[in-house]
Amino acid sequence: MARYLTTTLPYVNAAPHIGFALEIVQADMLARMWRAAGEEVFFSTGTDEHGQKISEAAQKAGEDVQKYVDRYAEEVRALKTALDLSTDAFIRTTDPAHRKAAEEMWKRCRENGDIYKKEYEGLYCVGHEAFIREKDLIAGKCPEHGTAPQTLREENYFFRFSKYRDYLLEYLARPDAVIPEWRRAEAVAFVEAGLEDFSVSREKARLSWGIPVPGDGDQVMYVWFDALTNYLSTLGWPDDEKGNFKKFWEEGETLQVAGKDQVRFQSLMWQAMLASADVRATDRVFYHGFITSGGQKMSKSLGNVINPFDLVEAYGTDAVRYVLLRHVSPFDDSDLTEDAIREHYTAHLTNGLGNLVARVMKLAEEHLTHPAEVPERNGTFSPEFVRFVNEFKFNDAMEHVFKIVADADAFMAARMPYRKIKSGDTVEREAARADIAFLVQELARIAAHLVPAMPRTAAAIASAVRKNKKPDNLFPRI
Repeated sequence: MARYLTTTLPYVNAAPHIGFALEIVQADMLARMWRAAGEEVFFSTGTDEHGQKISEAAQKAGEDVQKYVDRYAEEVRALKTALDLSTDAFIRTTDPAHRKAAEEMWKRCRENGDIYKKEYEGLYCVGHEAFIREKDLIAGKCPEHGTAPQTLREENYFFRFSKYRDYLLEYLARPDAVIPEWRRAEAVAFVEAGLEDFSVSREKARLSWGIPVPGDGDQVMYVWFDALTNYLSTLGWPDDEKGNFKKFWEEGETLQVAGKDQVRFQSLMWQAMLASADVRATDRVFYHGFITSGGQKMSKSLGNVINPFDLVEAYGTDAVRYVLLRHVSPFDDSDLTEDAIREHYTAHLTNGLGNLVARVMKLAEEHLTHPAEVPERNGTFSPEFVRFVNEFKFNDAMEHVFKIVADADAFMAARMPYRKIKSGDTVEREAARADIAFLVQELARIAAHLVPAMPRTAAAIASAVRKNKKPDNLFPRI
C-alpha cells in the first residue's frame, strides 16, 4: 500500500520546540514501521513562513523577512539529523512550487463559487492570525494566547465555509476520520453549532508578507489558506510530474498528524477547501496532546521551555525519541521536566536496556563459540506491537518492548547463567550457554521492535548480536 504521512508545518517565528519534536517523532515511528512492513511511504514536513506574526517578528529582530524565515527554516530542517527522521520531503511555503499550488487552490475554490469579497468587522487575534468569535473569549481575551483581540474592519475575500456543513458531517461520520474519538466529537459539535464563512485574504497595505491573491494585487492570501495547501504542494500538485499526488493522495492512504488545537483547521476548514477544489478528503487526522513543564504551559518568561536540540546534546537522539514515545501520552496533555527526563534516562536506558545488552553480550562474547542463531520471528514485529502503533498508542507499544527487557532481566536473575557458566559441572555449563543464547535471541527481538522507535539503538544491538560482541556503552551515565 502507498501511504502518505505529514505533520503540520511549524511557524518560523521561533526555534522549534519540544511539542513539534513530539509530533514529528510520532510520525516518524509510523513511517518507519510501515516501511519495515514493506509499504511505500511518502513522509513530509516543512515550515509555515507567511503571515503577520512572521512579519512582526522579523521587524522586531531587525532582519529582512526572507532572511529571517530562511534562518529559522534551517533550524527546523536540522531536526532531521538531530532526531534521526526518515522524512522524504521538506516543503517551505515560500517555495515557488508551493506558491503555484496555493494559487491553483484559490482559483479552483473561486471557480466553484466559494470565494467572494466583502467588507467585514470583527475581533482579530494576532496569535491565531484569524478572526475569532466573541462567545469564544474568556474575560475578553483569547483563551489560548491570553491577549485581547483587535477590532478590525477591512474588505477581504471569504470562503463559503457554511456551504459545507452537510459534507463535513458526512465526512466526520466515519469513525476513523479523526483520532482520538473525543476530537472527532469536538469537530462534529463545532459544525453543528453553525459554520461561519472565514476570511481568506488580508489587505496588502496592512500585510504584504504573503502570497498575492490571483487577479487582485491589493490582497494577499490568509496564511492558513496558503499553508494548508502544503499537504498537496509537497506531492507536486497540481502538475504532478512525478506522479506522487496520484500515487499517494488519490490512490494511497492519507494521514495527517497535528496538535489538539488544530481540529478546526485540519479536519474542517481544510477538508472544505479540498471539497471545493474537487480533491478527495484526508483519510485520517491524528491529534496529539500538548507537553507542559512543571504543570505549566511552556513559556520563555517562565524559563521552562524545553529545547529538543539541547536534549539531544545532553542525552542523545534515541534517548529523546524514547522519552517522547514512552513517557508522553499520545492523546492527552503530558508534563515533562528535565529532572523527569534524566530519571527516565537513568532508570530505563542506562540501568535498564543498556545494562542488559552489556551483560548479555559480554557473556556471549566470552562463552559462545559463534553467534546465537536468531529465529526468523525474532526479526519481525509482534501483532500486539503493530496494533498499538496503528492505533497511535505509542506509549503502549514502547511498554510492550520494555516488557521484553524486564522479562529478560528477570530470566537472567532467576537462571544466573553468569554463575553457572563457571560451574565445574559440564551439564550446568551447557545449560548456562543455552540460557545465554536465549538471552541473545531476546536482544534480537528487542532490536527488531526498536527499529521504528530507536533506530540507532536497534542497529547497534542487532550488530552486536550478529558479531557476537559486546557493543560500546549504549547509554553512558550522566
